[in-house]
Amino acid sequence: MTDTTDDTGMTDDEKRRDQLLRLSGSTEADAAPRITIEEKEDGVTRIDVADNAAVRPGDPENKE
Repeated sequence: MTDTTDDTGMTDDEKRRDQLLRLSGSTEADAAPRITIEEKEDGVTRIDVADNAAVRPGDPENKE
């Protein structure tokens, strides 16, 4: 995400956290990042699902 702010005065990360914590009963864990972003020197951006993400893509029954 970016660190830029708009007319709300919030960064994209702050807006995301605000949205995820707005629902009653939500916790900080609900707002935890679910992806990691790595920008390499050659201009390649790698996006991965975070190791600690509660929900991951794919078949959860596939143990391979």
